[in-house]
Amino acid sequence: MEKERRSSKQYGSLEKTQVEGATQKSTEDVVSMADSTITTEDIEGELSKIERIRDILVRRESELRYMMDDIQLCKEITRLKTELQKLVSIQENDKSNGDRKREEELLQQINKLVETRDFLVDDVEFERLREREEDREMAAFLHSKFPKTLASKVRCV
Repeated sequence: MEKERRSSKQYGSLEKTQVEGATQKSTEDVVSMADSTITTEDIEGELSKIERIRDILVRRESELRYMMDDIQLCKEITRLKTELQKLVSIQENDKSNGDRKREEELLQQINKLVETRDFLVDDVEFERLREREEDREMAAFLHSKFPKTLASKVRCV
């Protein structure tokens, strides 16, 4: 015994696709997005919320990437400092030329990593300032676009 297949309600189009073996349905079964009670402002508001959430997620991803880079740099700096400390603890007259050369290399590597980390910190601060400015601009835009509905919900940062 085969059950009769019925098509589900359709959204966005009034054209009906006939399913083989299905009976003719009335136009009441067809739901169009145009029949919805949602206003254009509601849709624009919802899209704005979704875009805002996406922006927040992108910012968080960027922040996490910076944090990972910082952690990796700190680990490497710590490793190099530990190695340098071992070499520094050797008496000067007991050090070989290779030890002295390695000390210099380690100091240069540590210095380079510290500079890289400084640039990273500067980038993070620049991103924070840029994001604050974007937030202010978005708040001003939302206040101008939706003065009544969002005035109490959106605050300037």
